[in-house]
Amino acid sequence: MTVAGGNSRSIDQRQKQIQREERCAAVRALLMTPLMTPAHEEFPTVRRQSDYLRDWFAREAGWGLQIERDGARLYKRPADLASPTRGLAGYDRRRYVLLCLACAVLERADPQITLRLLGEKLLLLAAEPALTKLGFTFALKTHNERRELVAVCRTLLDLGVLQRVAGDEDAFVNAAGEQADALYDIQRRALAGFMAAIRGPSTWPTEEAPDTLVARLEALTQEHIADSDEGRRTALRHRLARRLLDDPVIYADALDGEERAYFLNQRGAMAARLSEATGLVAEQRAEGLALVDEEGALTDVAMPAEGTDAHVTLLVAEHLAGHCRGQRAEADKPHPGAVFLRELDIVDYLHAAKGDYGRYWRRSAREPGSESELAVIALDRLEKLHLIRRRDGVVYPLPALARFALGEADVREAGRPRNVIVSAASP
Repeated sequence: MTVAGGNSRSIDQRQKQIQREERCAAVRALLMTPLMTPAHEEFPTVRRQSDYLRDWFAREAGWGLQIERDGARLYKRPADLASPTRGLAGYDRRRYVLLCLACAVLERADPQITLRLLGEKLLLLAAEPALTKLGFTFALKTHNERRELVAVCRTLLDLGVLQRVAGDEDAFVNAAGEQADALYDIQRRALAGFMAAIRGPSTWPTEEAPDTLVARLEALTQEHIADSDEGRRTALRHRLARRLLDDPVIYADALDGEERAYFLNQRGAMAARLSEATGLVAEQRAEGLALVDEEGALTDVAMPAEGTDAHVTLLVAEHLAGHCRGQRAEADKPHPGAVFLRELDIVDYLHAAKGDYGRYWRRSAREPGSESELAVIALDRLEKLHLIRRRDGVVYPLPALARFALGEADVREAGRPRNVIVSAASP
């Protein structure tokens, strides 16, 4: 009886552990891929845990989750709509317009469409007076315009809105004739869930639309908040949870008074709940809180990583952190944000670093003058990771950048001390 009972408890514990691991994997998968189709490897897991996932995301972040047989959509809405670090890689305002026009074409199209037909129908929408009045033009006559259309199609392919049946986008870009093309299936469910807005943009009359981009985003994503103390606390908790799940780090001094008070009082409990469900590791410091993914899977910008751009970014991070430490020691500055460097200083640093590290970089990065482009790439990556902020050509290091500072460590080997350079473990 004792043995049988022990085995039963062991099996029960193992089953609970498997369920916890599966739920964690499903949460992580939706955070990274909020628009999911059956083609995604994690989709069966998400479907099995649908009840738990709906309840968890609604309770912790106020995000709606729709799961059906042919797809899942987590309606993630960022806490900070004005953040310049968000958006699709390589997209500017022009390309976003093309993406929206392409979705409008697909909404009216047959179940299948070719790349060339998509481009032709997009031309008709691009010629609308409301767009041309703003200076937007798209003629699909140049190599660059074909490349823009292909970039939009590949975004839709990555999101699961389109599924390639035949053809080659590269051939379409390079073709001078009419033969090169590609054929796609349109995934209606993914297309319907493409936008995470609460209110559709088409519901705004032109004369009533808000003036600024941030105001328009707020109007599209505005959520109802109950007019009560509990309702306001819930909204605060949701905003902070969204930042913790979606941003690399929360700095206390970046929050307003009400948010800051709630955050400092509740961050331990919030971090524990979110860490348990996501497998992230909470790092609490005087300056704020970060949920760290030790596997490095839940990030759009990995650091450190392979490649020239990643290497240059790490060098710039180390340089900024070292400069920050030196200035703080000299001037007794209270925190890293109190010191700064000009962007031109970063360009000069990379020009000097090219002599030491250029042999490891790609050929174009070794060309004269390439340090300006490398500096822009590195600073963009660091800003997306919330390690710096920039304004008017000046770079301000943020507290979490201190983890990339270099310091002297005393390592004893075979009874003899030896100084080596190591990376700081934490801010």
